[in-house]
Amino acid sequence: MSVRQGPWTVADMPAQSGRTAVVTGANSGIGFEAAAVLARRGADTILACRNAVKGEAAAAGMTAAAPGATVSVVRLDLASLDSVRAAAAEILAGHQRLDLLINNAGLMWPAYGKTADGFELQFGTNHLGHFALTGLLLEAMLPVPGSRVVTVSSSGHRVGWIDFADLQSEQRYGRMSAYAQSKLANLMFTHELQRRLAAAGAPTVALAAHPGVAFTDLTRHLPAMLQTAYPVVGGLFAQSAAMGALPTLRAATDPAAAGGEFYGPGGLAQVKGYPVRVSPAARSRDESAQRRLWAESERLTGVTSPV
Repeated sequence: MSVRQGPWTVADMPAQSGRTAVVTGANSGIGFEAAAVLARRGADTILACRNAVKGEAAAAGMTAAAPGATVSVVRLDLASLDSVRAAAAEILAGHQRLDLLINNAGLMWPAYGKTADGFELQFGTNHLGHFALTGLLLEAMLPVPGSRVVTVSSSGHRVGWIDFADLQSEQRYGRMSAYAQSKLANLMFTHELQRRLAAAGAPTVALAAHPGVAFTDLTRHLPAMLQTAYPVVGGLFAQSAAMGALPTLRAATDPAAAGGEFYGPGGLAQVKGYPVRVSPAARSRDESAQRRLWAESERLTGVTSPV
């Protein structure tokens, strides 16, 4: 489907009244900005956050800025499959239908660590946690016309590869390479999910987005020298979290956006700018690798998708 490639802003976003949206990592950064816009435009918005106190503070800020907005908080720690299952059960208990799932939360470049289930921290949080959450929530989306799963990747996926022989980086760990692998996994998951949804004839579609370079808390694990320099020089190549959220919002709400598409900033090197449809790295299109990653993800999480 052809999509207009001109500037797209929240003014182009259709009203979201009657829709229910789940946004992970919505207490700060791009997730907060996306959730705030959805709530302001009328969506029943669920903030799925690791820190419930910060989530409640974010929800209070959203409702103060948009009186009448419906915002709730569910505790979700993507680094724990028990937490993912509990969060999904809580969401499903309170909502018979879901229109939108935005898989936004993530980690970038932490020191080596493992999730509660023994997965490498970035792969486990950024990919496996969202894989499991999506599989558990999908049953509430499949009957809903126009429902969407939007997964936030990164331009860093372009230098990533899936090391099936060492998915958990136990033999060798590099902060950047592990992050790139997890972001490539986000895209491959999106492509495989979209193919499965289409084969099932479901009204749900899967899309992906990336924010370019934006000022958010995601930089908290940068080396100390870079953390010091980033606020000084970042303005030369970074954009605000609100601008960084636009590709996600376009993928989530633009009526012209189609399943399998990828949105990012339209500026030079996709670093900043208004959201347009962009092309992912060819590696992300490897269908054999997509299927293998899906099977491994089901095995590791114990979550089987309904499609």
